[in-house]
Amino acid sequence: MSDYRPSSAARVVVGVSGSLGSLTALGQAAREARCRGAELWPVLTWEPPGGDLAARRSPVAAGMVEEWERLASERLVEALREVFGGTDTGISGQALVARGVPGPTLVRFADRENDVLVVGAGRRSRLHRALSPSVSRYCLAHAPCPVLTVPPSPLQTALAGLPSRHLPRPS
Repeated sequence: MSDYRPSSAARVVVGVSGSLGSLTALGQAAREARCRGAELWPVLTWEPPGGDLAARRSPVAAGMVEEWERLASERLVEALREVFGGTDTGISGQALVARGVPGPTLVRFADRENDVLVVGAGRRSRLHRALSPSVSRYCLAHAPCPVLTVPPSPLQTALAGLPSRHLPRPS
């Protein structure tokens, strides 16, 4: 899943994290790829906990890289199953797991004029915006190709409106 093979065909590259917003973006990217006759490239990016700098400083982290990549691959497979019912999208292309910061990594893959980059544009609180950069804003500012930002799914919007006491508790 993580072997990068460049292709000359038009591509729809989509950022996938497993969140409801990214699943919505994945579905929209598939529709876009079908309409354009393009390949579909779902990309899940991952970083070591605490970032690459923390991982380089910790000898324990070096031994965990394979496990973190395996977990990222499992998350991508689960996202594909959620949207397509299996890992076969029915569209040519390839699913990739890439180590790196999401925005720059997605822009690195969607590097051609005839590509389209699809990202979720979920609602974010002021605190969340202050603590973590927006992937969609980064992509809009830096991608050399068109960027399609997909609003949150109606389910995500409905869940955000519920008081926390109504949400299921993790088991």
